[in-house]
Amino acid sequence: MTPVSARQPGVHAALLAAIYRYLPFLNWLRHYRREHLPSDVVAGIVTAIMLIPQSMAYAQLAGLPPQIGLYASVAPLVVYALLGTSGQLSVGPVAITSLLVFNGVSTLADPGSERYLQLVLLLAFMVGAMKLTLGVLRLGAILNFISHPVLTAFTSASALIIAVGQLKYILGYRIGGEHLHETIVQAIAGLSQINLVTFTIGLLSIVLLVFFRQGLRPLLRRVGLPPLAVTLIVSGAPLLTVILGILVVQGLQLDQSARVAVVGAIPPGISPISVPPFGMTDMQALLPTALTIVLVSVVESIAVAKALASKRRQAIDPDQELVALGAANITASFFSGYPVTGGFARSVVNAQAGAVTGLASLVTALGIAVILLFFTPIFYYLPQAVLAATVIVAVIGLVDLQEPLRIWRTNRGDAFTWLITFLGVLTLGIENGIFAGVASALILYLWRTSRPHIAIVGRLGNSEVYRNVERHQVKTWPHVVAVRVDESLYFANTRYLESALLQIVAERPEVKHLVLIGSAINFIDSSALHTLEHLIDELRDAGVEFHLADIKGPVMDRLKQSELINKIGYDHIHMTTHAAMLALGCND
Repeated sequence: MTPVSARQPGVHAALLAAIYRYLPFLNWLRHYRREHLPSDVVAGIVTAIMLIPQSMAYAQLAGLPPQIGLYASVAPLVVYALLGTSGQLSVGPVAITSLLVFNGVSTLADPGSERYLQLVLLLAFMVGAMKLTLGVLRLGAILNFISHPVLTAFTSASALIIAVGQLKYILGYRIGGEHLHETIVQAIAGLSQINLVTFTIGLLSIVLLVFFRQGLRPLLRRVGLPPLAVTLIVSGAPLLTVILGILVVQGLQLDQSARVAVVGAIPPGISPISVPPFGMTDMQALLPTALTIVLVSVVESIAVAKALASKRRQAIDPDQELVALGAANITASFFSGYPVTGGFARSVVNAQAGAVTGLASLVTALGIAVILLFFTPIFYYLPQAVLAATVIVAVIGLVDLQEPLRIWRTNRGDAFTWLITFLGVLTLGIENGIFAGVASALILYLWRTSRPHIAIVGRLGNSEVYRNVERHQVKTWPHVVAVRVDESLYFANTRYLESALLQIVAERPEVKHLVLIGSAINFIDSSALHTLEHLIDELRDAGVEFHLADIKGPVMDRLKQSELINKIGYDHIHMTTHAAMLALGCND
């Protein structure tokens, strides 16, 4: 038995490693460099300035009072800052998650009602629990089932739905419609009800935001301002637009004289404690929405975190990111928030402003808390049209209609998946559309891999390199045919492989040996093993010996675990293709 004293160092090291893995802030706090403090503080302030109007606007998009967006930008940010491995990812309310919340919960309760808020809290808890479970069990890889075409099509379609859904705030009259085309038709039909003052405020807000976003940055750069100053000014555009809107409405009393809809009173104080209603019926009803939010938000968040970390030559832990995002959402459910995730635009601004560690997110959360404690009365006259303009300008950049053309040029099947997802989201709804896209991507994958590329190869000159006979001038031998299959072998493609190999042998009566090259085979399942066993019998009946070459270790392990290895014979398994050809007398 190992002495206790000898075991303790290893136990302590493992314990410390676990602590630092699940509490990453201890790591950056222990190694924090004083010169990073100004950058983190400035980045936190810049992100807070950007997040204040965004969080309120996105809460409105989710069918919630604006303060809920602010609540979701305090405690969850603190939790992520302590548990996340990215110093640049800015966590909080985002447009697409807000849309998913509204679509999923509005079918169960009236937006703005007490039950609606309770269901949103439960949804935030469910989303957090799912993410946390995936992270603890290190199962983040299952999120790879949502492909790039599905994600980009979903994002573009959702952005269109979001933008059109804000028309009711810009035009100033009620617009219904469950789907995009219905909303557009109702908007056009009701144009006679337009509130011109509200429309003017909304339109001018959009123009101002677009100018700040696209025209101001190059102008400031030409003037010669430092990059950080440019980032600060441009990032403050939404907040400046909010302030201008408040001043105009309050100064002219437009809420009374022109019926301009305003936010109204926002309760002062930080996030109140809340408890989600844990009812099984409600959880079952919210499950599809929770799954959709997890799929979409996590893929996007981790992709952004990885991209920003790579620019600093840093690395993130995707599973720990799931833990952090899960804990942040669970926190949101107990502090009157709603589902949060990493925002792309905010994270980029956070990084550009100099964020190095999670301290930047702590500063952002502190800034939002100060607003909640002392400055909520100033938002009373905030026009809802300004918040709608903030949402429209934020999401319209997500509509990328060039992406399907790029996908079409590289892969027609992926372009089909993009189209199915895009149209599905617009016509069938968010959850149905994205699951249709995921299903089409999986079906397309099965179809592709069910008919793997199979190449007959020959020797390239006097080298030990073997290439496709249809692409290169190579040397072959009549009594041996070497075949390379460029796919792992599993239930969907083994019959195709068997038929193809038997056809190759049938077309070459002089062949006495068939060499199957496994350099591209990474996995083999029980169906493939059974098919190979049957194939060996058929070949031997035809007077042809079966050989394997260049088999990878994991595949060889599966062969050894089955009886197939004995049927093939160890003398028929070769380390390389060249070794197999030499053993079969192909050395001239």
